[in-house]
Amino acid sequence: MTSLLRKLASALPPGTLAVAGGTVVLGAASYVHLGVAGHSLDTEDMANVSVLWTIVMSVGIGVFFPIEQELTRIVAARAVLGHGAAPVLRRAAVMTAAILGTVLLVLAVAAGPIADGLFHGDRGLVAALGGAFAGMAVCYLTRGVLAGLGRFGAYGTQLGVDGGLRMVLAFGCAAFGLHSALAFSLVLAVAPVIATLVTLPPLLRAVGPGERIGWRELTSGLGLLVCSTLLSQAVVNAAVLSTKLLAPTDSVLIAALLNALVLARVPLFVFGSLQASLLNGLSAAFAAGDRAAFSAMLRKIAVVVGGLGLLGGIPATALGPWLIQVLFGAQPRLGCLDFLLLSAGTVAYMFAMVLGQALMVFERHNLQLACWGLGTAVLVGVTAVPGDVATRVILAYALGSLATVLGMLAALRRSFPSAPERRPSPLSADPGRLVGNPMAD
Repeated sequence: MTSLLRKLASALPPGTLAVAGGTVVLGAASYVHLGVAGHSLDTEDMANVSVLWTIVMSVGIGVFFPIEQELTRIVAARAVLGHGAAPVLRRAAVMTAAILGTVLLVLAVAAGPIADGLFHGDRGLVAALGGAFAGMAVCYLTRGVLAGLGRFGAYGTQLGVDGGLRMVLAFGCAAFGLHSALAFSLVLAVAPVIATLVTLPPLLRAVGPGERIGWRELTSGLGLLVCSTLLSQAVVNAAVLSTKLLAPTDSVLIAALLNALVLARVPLFVFGSLQASLLNGLSAAFAAGDRAAFSAMLRKIAVVVGGLGLLGGIPATALGPWLIQVLFGAQPRLGCLDFLLLSAGTVAYMFAMVLGQALMVFERHNLQLACWGLGTAVLVGVTAVPGDVATRVILAYALGSLATVLGMLAALRRSFPSAPERRPSPLSADPGRLVGNPMAD
């Protein structure tokens, strides 16, 4: 086991460990925030907070996380060529403001129906939802530039400050007796904005003058990437929702399945800390024309994904049915085979995320979207087959993720540059070197 951990650590892209610390804090903050709210609010208010949190973490990620990914790719490629990121930051800020403004306009126009349908008529929560989207917009904008420049120290700091503030503010609401769904919801708006302000000085110091960037270069793949991200969120989150639709009265199965997914997806949580540094390294290697470094990085990250799958999947498969009873109080409903399929689906999903980033670097956003569309179609088809509900939704997650991986492998083979490989660059030894010190603040 120790040897496996050492191999995994050596295969990590530069900057991963700096991001991992902040990711852990931010991930823990989600559990703390919801846990404190659950002990402070009545059932109706807690239901409102849960709905708002779910919308932010699904729709919000689907709309704004692609901004970070595109900026990471573009800034890293420009850095290899010696171009500063200031022009990219300025235009990306305008683009992000336009997207956020559109989202806020929709919320304002539909505030009444949204409040009545989701928040028991509380329009204040619609405003809090808008604030949370604004927080996501500014943090993903700045994180994308930081990741592209290799400033993973500041990137991880922003994650850590965001998570730390969410915990402090949640406990503060409880300590001051703010038994209000609005107070706990505003935590999602305040924390990311403050975290962004804390890391704004190192960002502004890091960006430098460079060639002007065209709007087409900045926006051409964004719409496709947003669609891909939304479909990927559908694949990874569909099991519980499908069960709710297919067996709405089987509360035991719904609760057990949710708990099982949380357990089986622990490797996916860890994998999240790799994505920013991976995309930076792939973009830099591709921009430098170093196919050897690009291929080596994909092979190394495949080792990491496989290792995470083993480290998380073996305990989940062997102990999962018992662990969800002990940790979450779930009633016995799922077996070891169910956990094996959930773990396999998680490994396939992580491979799909890796291959999707490689397609992004090749600017094959259309193929990435097509592959996620294929995976979603397989998921829907398997779910619709008659049979035991639990088996159908679990198998649909595994096969939908696998179908996406197979599609992306085919698309990547088709997209890999056919031009002769250039003379090996410094990226072959260290893909992070051409984009600055990834551990710098």
